[in-house]
Amino acid sequence: MNGLRIIFVITLVIISAGWFEGAYGTDISTNTAVLGWLDKVTARVNTLRVSVDERVRFGTLEIAVRSCFARPPEEPPENVAYIEVWQLKSGQELPDTVFQGWMFSSSPALSAMEHPVYDIWVLECIDSSRATSK
Repeated sequence: MNGLRIIFVITLVIISAGWFEGAYGTDISTNTAVLGWLDKVTARVNTLRVSVDERVRFGTLEIAVRSCFARPPEEPPENVAYIEVWQLKSGQELPDTVFQGWMFSSSPALSAMEHPVYDIWVLECIDSSRATSK
């Protein structure tokens, strides 16, 4: 079942990449991802800004956004980010990889991070030097 899910996600990413770049015009590469997060224990929900290629500590997680793309304003809204997340545990030299892949703002459940305490999802991709987030 897990292998089938991986094949489905890879196929979807390949199709989406072509659809994102070709069918709707030029994608906009941005330098900052705005992520939503949920702490399932405390029920806290908030946002987190992460610059591309920056590593941010969030609770016991470390998050890195490798790329973030948005569609032009005249196109249907979509934000796509490649994210890596690691779990930092005391006593371990190397962190465990929790998530590594593309997240889509229009379909957060499509490529969701599975973690017992935290949920993280992409809200938008912005150019932090020119735009402000909601």
